[in-house]
Amino acid sequence: MDTKKYAAEAIGTFWLTFAGCGSAVIAAGFPQVGIGLVGVSLAFGLSVVTMAYAIGHISGCHLNPAVTVGLAAGGRFPTGQILPYVVAQVVGAIIGAAVLYVIASGAPGFDLAKGFASNGYDAHSPGQYGMVACFITEVVMTMMFLFIIMGATHGKAPAGFAPLAIGLALVMIHLVSIPVTNTSVNPARSTGPALFVGGWALAQLWLFWVAPLIGGALGGVVYRWLSDEPTGIVAGVKTA
Repeated sequence: MDTKKYAAEAIGTFWLTFAGCGSAVIAAGFPQVGIGLVGVSLAFGLSVVTMAYAIGHISGCHLNPAVTVGLAAGGRFPTGQILPYVVAQVVGAIIGAAVLYVIASGAPGFDLAKGFASNGYDAHSPGQYGMVACFITEVVMTMMFLFIIMGATHGKAPAGFAPLAIGLALVMIHLVSIPVTNTSVNPARSTGPALFVGGWALAQLWLFWVAPLIGGALGGVVYRWLSDEPTGIVAGVKTA
């Protein structure tokens, strides 16, 4: 049933948002033993690896509207399923952010004004990067993410290793772009924390929808052009 696919996407995106953003909010700056930028990058990557093995056979483990759109652009996913997948992903991300808020707000000194792992540009970029730089970063990073996903899940790729390649790609993306945008490449992940921060985070949320969706579509189209056939199984749908 499609309902199970949507539930899987919601649960998976909940885990990505809770674990990834939670590592940044709770563990990154913990005195003396904080995990830092590398730890946060690993947390996001590991959230994808773990869920890919857990629900990949149920929903394809997109966890990301940009991935869903990119796979559709690359001929790997039916366009009629885009909207329900995206809705499920956003719902999962919001629930993940809500649970994280309940836990994080239990600590003395918790302050939403610190950002709550939201994505931003200009004054709200960790490195004060401007809007154009942030937009380009999100487009390029998401494009390469989709390119790697398309290749790793191709029918001729080594079987069983796709989750590792995809998770490691997300680690690399975060290592480069956390200082620029706090790394989105995922509109759902950006939406969850932004709803709690409000204000500037919601005002800048448009970029973290538009740029990843463009990048995802570009990545899917480029790999489809490069590859001989868009073969593989994504979301339980044989594509060739």
